[in-house]
Amino acid sequence: MKTIIPRVVCCLVFLLITTTVVSQDIPKYDYLEIIVIQKANNSGRVKRIKVQEQKSLEGKQITIKQLEDLEGTSDLLNYMNTANWEFVDRQSIVSEENDPVWMSYIFRKRK
Repeated sequence: MKTIIPRVVCCLVFLLITTTVVSQDIPKYDYLEIIVIQKANNSGRVKRIKVQEQKSLEGKQITIKQLEDLEGTSDLLNYMNTANWEFVDRQSIVSEENDPVWMSYIFRKRK
């Protein structure tokens, strides 16, 4: 009886440690922000796509020039999808009625 209790306790401790180690695996992502400037008055046409130099672009297949050469938001979403970047969020800023709409698209890719 004395030898069974320490063995059971050791097995339980081992199982708890292994499940804790497995559950601590947190996926790491690269995040990329792309600014899309659209014309005012709900025309929805893209004036310009702007990408700033970001750490998440280092060593990737996509470049700032390729992104800024895209014509519209659907082209942007298709391009990022084929490059295995996942769309996360979009936020827009409108200052006044005739001002252009600034939209921030956030993408992420697993490291």
